[in-house]
Amino acid sequence: MTANNGKDGLKKPKTPQRRSSDRPIKPPARKPRPILKWSLIGTGGTMVAALFAGWLYWQSLYSGMPSLPATAELWETGREPAIEFVDTDGDVIAIRGPRYGRSVKIDDLPPHVPRAFIAAEDKRFYEHDGADTQAMIRALWSNVTSGRTVSGASTLTQQLVKNLVLTPQQTLKRKVQEIRLARQLEKRLSKNEILELYLNRIYFGSGFYGLGAASRFYFDKDPADLTLAEASLLATLPQAPSRLALNNNMDDAKERQAYVLSEMVDAGFVTAESARIAMDSEVTLSEPPTSAPAFGYILDEATQRARALRPSLPDDLVITLTLDATLQEAVTEAINTRMDAEAEEVSAGQAAAVLIAKDGRILALYGGRDYTTSQFNRATQAKRQPGSAFKPFVFAAALNQDISPYDVRIDQPTTIGKWSPQNFSRAFMGPVSVNEALRDSLNTVAAQLGQETGEETIIALAKRFGITEALRPLPSIALGSQEVTLLELTRAYGPFMTGGTRVDPYLVAKIETSRGEVLYERPDYDAPQVYPRDQAELMTGMLAKVVREGTGRAAAIKGWPVAGKTGTSQSSRDALFVGYSAQMLGGVWVGNDDDTPMKAVTGGGLPARLWADMMTVSHAGQNPVALPGANSLIQLTPDQQARVAYYRDLSMAFSGLVNQ
Repeated sequence: MTANNGKDGLKKPKTPQRRSSDRPIKPPARKPRPILKWSLIGTGGTMVAALFAGWLYWQSLYSGMPSLPATAELWETGREPAIEFVDTDGDVIAIRGPRYGRSVKIDDLPPHVPRAFIAAEDKRFYEHDGADTQAMIRALWSNVTSGRTVSGASTLTQQLVKNLVLTPQQTLKRKVQEIRLARQLEKRLSKNEILELYLNRIYFGSGFYGLGAASRFYFDKDPADLTLAEASLLATLPQAPSRLALNNNMDDAKERQAYVLSEMVDAGFVTAESARIAMDSEVTLSEPPTSAPAFGYILDEATQRARALRPSLPDDLVITLTLDATLQEAVTEAINTRMDAEAEEVSAGQAAAVLIAKDGRILALYGGRDYTTSQFNRATQAKRQPGSAFKPFVFAAALNQDISPYDVRIDQPTTIGKWSPQNFSRAFMGPVSVNEALRDSLNTVAAQLGQETGEETIIALAKRFGITEALRPLPSIALGSQEVTLLELTRAYGPFMTGGTRVDPYLVAKIETSRGEVLYERPDYDAPQVYPRDQAELMTGMLAKVVREGTGRAAAIKGWPVAGKTGTSQSSRDALFVGYSAQMLGGVWVGNDDDTPMKAVTGGGLPARLWADMMTVSHAGQNPVALPGANSLIQLTPDQQARVAYYRDLSMAFSGLVNQ
């Protein structure tokens, strides 16, 4: 592609009248000797130009010349790894690495924006071929006569080449390479393509590259919305991005802005009145971005998942996440508030939580209390014993083998091989229905059902539901003795909520480059049916009773029917609550990183309260939705409940007489 010398949409600046001393000087025809000793004699511009051209020709012959990357690679060359994370609304959550921002197109900008940069850096941009011979002659003459460097002559194209390909060393050799490569680039790209590349790759200071990033950082707006005052201020930065940083040195930046606006008037880009108004305008800088401790664990997890989805991803990425930033912050605050108030008293040092939408979108993730202290993600990396929170899979397997929630089992001393499970209360209730055994989290009945259904059957069901950890067919699996992550355990409750379809959680919705090239997008698909709908609703009915009447009462949230299960590992080393509404799944874990016991913390205590806090803020502003199956079990009247209790007590008394 060849340059079109300004016929790209932007107005071509007026060509100033040339003075005779400004005309380009033709380089000498003969080849110079390898070593050229010269001195500047006299004051004629012609002599200076001839010597400069000869020096340039000698350098081009005897210096190693780097080559320009392929055109498609110019957008990526020299970029450090950078990832921009955005939420479901498209709002930027965080940027890791240098801030490159979104790609900016010339056609989307008001004319005064690119013209401000042309006026500031290269007013003859549309007249030269990449290197401005006239400007070089003037700069060389000024530097020679003053005895020091007082003027430069780098064109906008040369600046671009220097940033993309060359080192920042200020040597004659690098300068010659810069000129040669700039002219090569002008033969390959049009003027507006070069200008567009420049605006997207130039450094603006504070780790920000490109107009898109700088505009967002300083003014919190899209480059297309920049005013003349704002654009002329940003145009001051490429010359001295650190010294003129708008948030640190506005006075010097305003002084440079006056020059930029003056040059714009001189070039005919704006009127003198417009420049005066822009100069006098008060600009409002946006608040600097604050650190986002609520998102540290999420960003780590998202980066890992993105690399797993596309192992050969480029370094320049924009990752759209499934979460809502506002909700994530609300969940984080809710958990921190209760942990600050209650955790120390019960020796609970850490917590983790995960919130998943019905369609699998991870809405919030809490990996620990302080990301800056520990980056270990306790929601996705820590493997802990779920305790009784695993029991729903045992009972689900039992229902799948035609065991009814109303069938009766005996809560009594039980021994399986050398293992004798005990209830948390250390007491036995005698005859109980299966749903009552789950409601009250009776270990003996869960162990009995585990033997009736078979450990392999339970493992197979858990894997269909989403557990990927290797599980061993041991009797104690019925009581959740084998370790899983909180994320896996929570997603495995999904089929109970959805009527039997598996929930596949995902955090990365889309991956693209900053230029908008989509590299990955989560496909729509129908989740597999892994459990019968009628049995899923019966399980929901049983788990809803856990919250209404059983060990999970503290997890109830106002106005919403919910279902879930408590879990506590041996000696209160782990305590959990996992449950769901009709809208979303949630899981909470509490414990210590060193696996030391807490002080009598159970899943129905602190974790259930944390779960209720999380679900309350997550459902705020929504109308309650019925939970299918929540009322599927026969509800006994108070009189019927009293009669059941009477016969249970009578049975226990009779059992005691027989055993005497």
